Amino acid sequence: MSKAMIAMSGGVDSSVSAALMIEKGYDCIGATMKLHCKSSQTNDKICGGFDDVEDAKAVAKKLGMEHYVYDFEDDFAREVIGNFIDVYENGGTPNPCIQCNRTMKFGLMLEEAKKLSCDKIVTGHYARIERRGDGRYILKKAKNIAKDQSYVLYFLTQEELSHICFPLGEYESKDEIRSIARKYGFVNAHKSESQDICFVPDGDYVSFIEKYTGKCYPCGNYCDTAGNVLGQHKGVIGYTIGQRKGLGIALGKPMYVCGKCADTNTVYLGENKDLFSKELTAVNVHFIPFDRIEGGSMRLWAKIRYNQKEQPCTVTQIDDDTIKVIFDEPQRAITKGQAIVFYDGDIVVGGGVIV
Repeated sequence: MSKAMIAMSGGVDSSVSAALMIEKGYDCIGATMKLHCKSSQTNDKICGGFDDVEDAKAVAKKLGMEHYVYDFEDDFAREVIGNFIDVYENGGTPNPCIQCNRTMKFGLMLEEAKKLSCDKIVTGHYARIERRGDGRYILKKAKNIAKDQSYVLYFLTQEELSHICFPLGEYESKDEIRSIARKYGFVNAHKSESQDICFVPDGDYVSFIEKYTGKCYPCGNYCDTAGNVLGQHKGVIGYTIGQRKGLGIALGKPMYVCGKCADTNTVYLGENKDLFSKELTAVNVHFIPFDRIEGGSMRLWAKIRYNQKEQPCTVTQIDDDTIKVIFDEPQRAITKGQAIVFYDGDIVVGGGVIV
């Protein structure tokens, strides 16, 4: 019998994934990451907190599974929160969900699964994995496009994909998932969705960073695109490309953050038209159906943020780690630190980090 580790977040999606794998005949064990239990954060919306661990235990017990709890708080602080702060301090806008998936769920958790002789690690992500005739694995969008999470999984390697299973990818609605949870009588059948930034449940990431680091980020200059000083901002980490609200400055017309320079502590403001660009460069590039773009350039579809519709573009590989992307039409608010992810229909071709 094949053995699977279910990465149980305490939410309904991973719980139903466990039930579905048992129905398929897998010998399943549950595993949950403790991410915040030593900290002062006790909000029940924080992923990896005490309540999530208890909910996961309850579901595992109902399904008759062994359940392991891994204290990864120090790893999470270093790999996810540390990266989050570092990107902001260097003038970017991070995507902590991608970093968490890469380093925690499909990094540390996958290592633990292998130690327990598990053939598969299973999560509640909405995506699909298929194996081509040549043996190579491909990642595809979920059938439920509204819940599709393939954007935050573009980094998965062939080795990782060979050990991962996403049971929810074939389901077309969240109602189906909650119905299965109710059928099993899971305690979390009606549990709300997790937050975008799980460790900043109130959304005030600036206060979180200041408290976490003990730093006071200095005020600096607002400048226009020509470099003229317009006023003072409250700290460069508090702004992201495309931001209009909360600038604390009146200039007689709508103005937006169109650039940041951490080295000079400058935030650049411009009009909406100044936010549009056709080109970007990305690094830490990874492709799934192939190792690199051969023969120069390739036509693909890409999105530069999670909820954006894919846009046609030409992708050129500069070196093993770098690509240049030229969109057919200018894109609004291309943001350093965010991921660009490429698609060919419902197939995830790969992605990288915008610089």
